[in-house]
Amino acid sequence: MPTVELDEETIERLDELRIEDESYDQVVNELINIYEAQEMTLSYGSDYL
Repeated sequence: MPTVELDEETIERLDELRIEDESYDQVVNELINIYEAQEMTLSYGSDYL
């Protein structure tokens, strides 16, 4: 399995986003899902204008 090294600032920012016992994997997956949803909205948004 690949590993990712994070600097201290990134870890602090992830800690601010964590809810209760949420793992870093869960936080990162949620951020990716949000990004993908926004990207889809942005990419299809201009088609309807």
